Amino acid sequence: MVNSRKTQRQKRHFRVRSKISGTSSIPRMCVFKSNSYFYAQLINDEKGDTLVSSSSLSLNLKNANNMDAAKKVADDMIQKISAKKIKTIVFDRNGYIYHGKVKLFAETLREAGIKF
Repeated sequence: MVNSRKTQRQKRHFRVRSKISGTSSIPRMCVFKSNSYFYAQLINDEKGDTLVSSSSLSLNLKNANNMDAAKKVADDMIQKISAKKIKTIVFDRNGYIYHGKVKLFAETLREAGIKF
């Protein structure tokens, strides 16, 4: 049986999610890419709360799913994370391959001094 790309990504995601978790001191940064938009959330898995979220949809970007959009979402997340005084996170790439938008997003966070 041939698995679709979405099914393969979901399998990778479930396999990785069984090993990582976010806490109140070190929350989990989860990214999601749709065909139209790029999303990111900072999650405390102990309580099941979303601490901070941002997306290219909420930023009303014109080209909402390209490299520039991922960088702008990262910049918005940096401002929101620094307001919460969070320095360390766990990065959850959600089963996506670490290149392109996901890599640019992560590197932008690292350049701002967020550790993961």
